[in-house]
Amino acid sequence: MKKILLFILSLLYFTQLYAQEKATISGYIKDAANGEGLIGVSVYVQELKTGTTTNAYGFYSLTLPKGPYNLVFTYVGYQNVLKTIDLSLQDLKLDIELKDDAKALQEVVVTTKRADENVKSLEMSVNKVDIKTIQKMPALLGEVDIIKSIQFLPGVTSVGEGTSGFNVRGGGIDQNLVLLDEAPVYNSSHLFGFFSVFNPDAVKDVKLIKGGIPAQYGGRVSSILDVRMKEGNAKKPQFSGGIGSIFSRFTYERPIFKDKGSFIVALRRSYIDILAKPFLKDDLKGSRFYFYDFTAKGNLRINDKNTIFLSGYFGRDTFGADFGFNWGNATTSFRWNHIFNNKLFLNNTVFYSNYDYSLQTDLKKKNTQDAFRWKSNIITYSIKPDFTYYPNANNTITFGGQLTYYTFNPGQAVAISGGVERAIGLDDKFAAESALYIGNEQKITSKISLQYGLRYSLYDYLGKGNALELGEAPAEGERRPVTNSTPFNWGQSIKKYGNFEPRFAANIGLGENNSIKLSYNRLVQYLHLLSNTTASSPLDVWTPSSNNIKPQLSDQIALGYFHNIADNLYETSVEVYYKKLYNQIDYIRNADLLLNPSVEGDLLFGDGRAYGAEFYVKKTRGKFNGWVSYTLARTERKIPGLNLNQWFPSRIDKTHNLAVVGIYDLNSKWSFSTNFTFSTGTPASFPTNKFVWQDIALPHNYYDTRNTYRIPASHRLDISATRQNKHAFFKKGTSEWVFSVYNVYNRRNPFSVFVRQNENDQTRTEAVRYAIFGTIIPAVTYNFKF
Repeated sequence: MKKILLFILSLLYFTQLYAQEKATISGYIKDAANGEGLIGVSVYVQELKTGTTTNAYGFYSLTLPKGPYNLVFTYVGYQNVLKTIDLSLQDLKLDIELKDDAKALQEVVVTTKRADENVKSLEMSVNKVDIKTIQKMPALLGEVDIIKSIQFLPGVTSVGEGTSGFNVRGGGIDQNLVLLDEAPVYNSSHLFGFFSVFNPDAVKDVKLIKGGIPAQYGGRVSSILDVRMKEGNAKKPQFSGGIGSIFSRFTYERPIFKDKGSFIVALRRSYIDILAKPFLKDDLKGSRFYFYDFTAKGNLRINDKNTIFLSGYFGRDTFGADFGFNWGNATTSFRWNHIFNNKLFLNNTVFYSNYDYSLQTDLKKKNTQDAFRWKSNIITYSIKPDFTYYPNANNTITFGGQLTYYTFNPGQAVAISGGVERAIGLDDKFAAESALYIGNEQKITSKISLQYGLRYSLYDYLGKGNALELGEAPAEGERRPVTNSTPFNWGQSIKKYGNFEPRFAANIGLGENNSIKLSYNRLVQYLHLLSNTTASSPLDVWTPSSNNIKPQLSDQIALGYFHNIADNLYETSVEVYYKKLYNQIDYIRNADLLLNPSVEGDLLFGDGRAYGAEFYVKKTRGKFNGWVSYTLARTERKIPGLNLNQWFPSRIDKTHNLAVVGIYDLNSKWSFSTNFTFSTGTPASFPTNKFVWQDIALPHNYYDTRNTYRIPASHRLDISATRQNKHAFFKKGTSEWVFSVYNVYNRRNPFSVFVRQNENDQTRTEAVRYAIFGTIIPAVTYNFKF
């Protein structure tokens, strides 16, 4: 670590000497309508044919040879701005506000990037879907959903309708780092996966990184979903929201402290429980089933060099009658932006994240003689300073570090029998993770650009607690016995792991509209989600790497060809990738994952691999636009003791995935959109034989082979129509009606196939296809803003 720090300091010193013959222009670029910082605005120098883009806070910096220049500021959906500057005398600070392009606003903005960004930029395996586009797409019950929307992108799937999370290039849902204003969200779903925790009214930017991951990101081995919240309208107070079939939304934002800051608060709550209450009788009377979330963010500009941000998310799901459970996320992020000088930018983030869930059997009873209560959670504290240094127009250097502390509560329970309480459960687990990184984005020539970096992570599994020693299993694929238990004091190191994580990406231009991109990255993950069900549930357990559980590793290479057609009207790309995964977890037969003090003995470890090709075509402007994506992929595991030690499909493997999104603006009042998806069914494990005991058939898998069958394919069509109204309430503001139909042709897509006894003859077994949605689902939503 000391050598890395010395290298960073030396690099800054020599680049400063090199830049003494030059001058720097820097500043912020914001939306003229609301004062929001704009991410990814192109700043282009006409004379030098070079430029840069704004960072996640709208800041840019360019160091150029002294002289006069014409700068062009461009951002899709906004009017271009041309500024003539003179850098002959001194450094210059130039803040810009971009205005909406009225003509562009009549069209659907698919991505907020310059027109040829997909060809010219270093980013590959990266998708950005503008929130305006997400709001246009048909959705379940008419409710806009970020997680469901990104599943229409290449390489992104789920194991079935109504499931939580998402899978990227063969990775599990726990292998995606989901960030909300840089704080991790451990469960991104409401209502068992039907909706995501992200309120679209409060979301500013959504970015999914599947490969070529920069060095500043770490902690997961599959992808990064970076969600940035709005900062609040800094120009005027504003109300917005919506009334839908299942929940309603309300958002309020306004400036504070005489235009030095702003804030936004957003609230959602479902009301199925309220609507259903008059119809619930007997045992169902008093049932609770609802979710809510509260999102807030504020910012304050202290002076020209310092700005602070405070944001938070608090959400919860509650479900049950006599027996029920609830789960929820709470995150808080404090960020400090500091400009040391016009070349060095700091964003320092301190965040807190808590995901918890609980079970309880006596929800309706105040005094009970028999009950069971259980709770579990994972808490994360972290500080993360990120520096960006702009030595010249051809280099952007990023460096920084992160310190993270974890507390795991695998499960604490209280059982009450006959009025006597008995505490059961597992001890808390603790871990610390630290990292240092440095990276550089470099333009070698006008045709060749590179991005390279190195991250080093150090993980420490800590006491207080007992470290188990496991013996050899009686046979491959069976439980490993506990042979010894060693106690450790609080803060004492039990097991350490350290890993270097190199990152590399390159863009080779083949002309104005063509480029080849390639990337490699190694990623390390020290956290694990234990789940042996078909789809993950809110009750799955997070556990740290330990002396018995090694960290997960992945190596991924990707190669892509990018081509734009008809003056960037159509964007096309083809990417192929290969990912190798190490220390992947599987489970012995009948593994016990809940409240098991020796759960590590029920785990199996092996390797994984994922490879495939992703095809993407997108029309970016005009009355009719959208995209088509197709992914041909394979995801496999090789676990000693399973499937004769051969490679076998993982439970998230889907060979074919096709998604079509079309959006048509008929006129200023009406727009229409449609989604269509088709995907191969996921693998499944079925019994190989059966036993008949007391005239009851008992299915059995004799060889314990996994995922040798596959459930039927899924496909679905959704449509929606949006009508713009002249006013909202009291003849003020704007509003719209959204009419949608989910699952238009009434397809019963299989979620799973299971085997059971025949109702008429229990000596026989039968396979049953289970579908989450088995009908057409219409919906109406009213959205407003004033």
